[in-house]
Amino acid sequence: MRRAFSGGVIVAAAAVACALAAGCRSGAVEATQGKPEAVTRQVRVAAAERGAMPRRVSVTGTLAAEEQVSLGMKVAGRLSVIEVDLGSRAVKGQVLARLVSTDFQLRVEQAQAALQQARSRLGLPEGAPDARVDPAQTSLVRQASAVLEEARLNRDRSQKLFDDQLVARSTLDAAMAAFQVAEAKYQDALEEILNRQGMLAQRRTELDIAQQQLSDAVLTAPYDGAVRERQASPGQFVASGQPIVTLVRLHPLRLRLAVPERDAAGVREGQEVHLTVEGDEKAYSGRVARLSPVISEGSRTLMVEAEVPNRNGALRPGSFATAEILTSAAQPVLFVPASSIVTFAGIEKVIMVKDGKAVEKRVHTGRRADDRVEILDGIEPGDQVVVEPGNLVAGQAVSVAG
Repeated sequence: MRRAFSGGVIVAAAAVACALAAGCRSGAVEATQGKPEAVTRQVRVAAAERGAMPRRVSVTGTLAAEEQVSLGMKVAGRLSVIEVDLGSRAVKGQVLARLVSTDFQLRVEQAQAALQQARSRLGLPEGAPDARVDPAQTSLVRQASAVLEEARLNRDRSQKLFDDQLVARSTLDAAMAAFQVAEAKYQDALEEILNRQGMLAQRRTELDIAQQQLSDAVLTAPYDGAVRERQASPGQFVASGQPIVTLVRLHPLRLRLAVPERDAAGVREGQEVHLTVEGDEKAYSGRVARLSPVISEGSRTLMVEAEVPNRNGALRPGSFATAEILTSAAQPVLFVPASSIVTFAGIEKVIMVKDGKAVEKRVHTGRRADDRVEILDGIEPGDQVVVEPGNLVAGQAVSVAG
């Protein structure tokens, strides 16, 4: 019985082993039949070419107003009216604010009356110009001159009579003293006229000052611009120079750019600048107008200012701008289509076709212009690179379309 059982076990085990072997052979056959053959992928290629590509320096900056000033009155007074408000546009010479003019008008009238009084003391008729007066033609000097002439005649007459011993010595002395007094009065009259002429000039100046203060009671725009801020209200008493409105010039604007030191050597006055601002898809342009004479030690940058036309006021001072400075209009460089560049883990490369297989080539890229990328090194002119390689990997069989 023990032998028969052992034989049965052996037979059963042999059957199981045969079944497993058959299954393994069947699976191997099926696996061999289902394995796909290597597929050749069709690709498009483009040649690396030399061409002209403008050299640009990409920087960021801020738009600033060409001019900004806080305007105030030259004289103190109470505000009568403010003609503008936040955002108001103004042209040069436009009235922005006025003071109550009553006090200034009264000062003008007072100065006019004082001037007319000074003219009358000089004998100038009303409406005559304030020309320099001849002292000899004034009534005061003519009167003193007549008295002096009379005293001279009396002295000469007394001298002759004294010489003829017809009058006493005291009579001659009195005549000579009278002559000296008349001569002094004549000199005093001349000096008085000169003093009155000086007073006339002073009164004229006082009238000019009063009229200027009346004019200064009106605040006007010094240039075309827009009101950034209103800092006072009608009825408020303002001191001389106290800000009333802040005016900014909107055309042109200043674009202030911090150019890295490595690119600063290529920046020159007059170079074209292209810029865009946040929230505006339109591109604007300007030109480099001013360069700082020094490199900032802290940031290692060169401060550059460009003038940007803004006649329609579309750009606003204070806006953040992204700009490109065109430092060279046409420079020969090696470039490939931008779609041929593959970037992985910060490494840039292109895929080339060699002996029917894909070959990776590491490159260093430079500037980008439209759909082209500058190649600094890694490939040579004429090398064929795959356009839009997608998930193509090195060593994969490829064929060039067309």
